[in-house]
Amino acid sequence: MYAVIRTGGKQYKVAKDDVILVEKLAVDAGDSIDLDDVLMIGDETTTTVGTPTITGASVAATVIEQGRGDKILVFKKKRRKNYRRTIGHRQDLTVLRITDINADGKKKAAAKTAAPKKAEVEAEAAPAPEKKAPEKKAAPEKKAAVKKPAAKKPAAKKAKTDDGETKE
Repeated sequence: MYAVIRTGGKQYKVAKDDVILVEKLAVDAGDSIDLDDVLMIGDETTTTVGTPTITGASVAATVIEQGRGDKILVFKKKRRKNYRRTIGHRQDLTVLRITDINADGKKKAAAKTAAPKKAEVEAEAAPAPEKKAPEKKAAPEKKAAVKKPAAKKPAAKKAKTDDGETKE
């Protein structure tokens, strides 16, 4: 099964266990993400095309790492005008591994986890107590600044005249 998804203004054809580079997504490495912008889903026999997207379909992916692409150089020139500019650019990228393609919008059952305890549920429902701002401590007294004696100036140089006499 494959899907065509849209992210970062680009379209990608993906299948399960594919690794793709997309423009940066605000997700930490190791987290899971659902891409809901699915344009098309297909397999060997059927193909479903969205108008423009398929409602309820999603693609699950895991973020492998956040990184940066190769540096490219952008060179601008206008001939006979003495205008030349060179700048560089590195695109921020996210590396994704596709874990699942959900055509009907139903997510596969995750591994069973222990149900939260009743006390934890009640603690989440209870409003949090208001936090008081910590009291400000008095600023320590400043010590009197010790002045250093002024540096001595070097003696004036004596200049010799053409006659060989020294002049001050």
